[in-house]
Amino acid sequence: MGISRFLALALLALRTVAEDPVEEVVDKPQSPNLAVKVSTSFPSSEIFGIKLVNGQATQAVLSISNEEPEPVSVVFIGGSLWTSDFTSPSPQGPRIVRNLTTTRYDIEIPAGQSESIQYKFATELQPQDLKLNLAVVLTTSEGTPITLQAFNETVAIVEPDTSIFDPQIIFLYLFLAAIFGGTCYFIYNTWISTLFPQKRRGGKDASRARKSTSGSKSVDPSDQVSVLGADGPAVASGAKAYDESWIPAGHLQRPDARRVKSGSRPKSRNG
Repeated sequence: MGISRFLALALLALRTVAEDPVEEVVDKPQSPNLAVKVSTSFPSSEIFGIKLVNGQATQAVLSISNEEPEPVSVVFIGGSLWTSDFTSPSPQGPRIVRNLTTTRYDIEIPAGQSESIQYKFATELQPQDLKLNLAVVLTTSEGTPITLQAFNETVAIVEPDTSIFDPQIIFLYLFLAAIFGGTCYFIYNTWISTLFPQKRRGGKDASRARKSTSGSKSVDPSDQVSVLGADGPAVASGAKAYDESWIPAGHLQRPDARRVKSGSRPKSRNG
């Protein structure tokens, strides 16, 4: 907590010195004159300026060159976002908007050598132009903390580019399409379908009747047997369309028809 507060005060002091170099700052930590140079670059920056995309990690590369006769150690790297002069015309001057992540490193840089350190942070702010202030906290061989300013320029906060292949966008489209389809189906069944006459659809019995009718075979009239009953004659298809086991044998034999000669006359008796 002590080092974090020290870093915040150091950033505030550096910011004040950068904004008003003539005014003297009282009771603020000052950085001693060291032969240590710090430069910051953004690999993903564009030619039109540095853009911080919301929700995506921004990578800053800090190149630290130690020209001191003794080694120095990089303890912390942190930063903050401030309102610009043209976005904050209030008499109080620029104000801090967001403190960035403070990362601990503990990297020792020998005398006469350089080191490149990556510092990553993310933002979630409204699109606007702000001042990005980055600072490095070093310690000398005696353990004295030193704060150096690494970056202090205007950056743009932007939203990420939307794509039609984004999974969130695809899920949103599918969800809206399902709601629209369900609403249309409910409206059709509730109001529209009642305006049209409904056709009667045959059930299983009708389909079976059609199949039995289409699959029935024609019966030869000679094979039909007439059966007399109380309700009238009924015709049974086939010679053996009934069970003969319970009919007496005498009834199964058909009587022989007597033949009558058509041209014969009875003999007359002469007295």
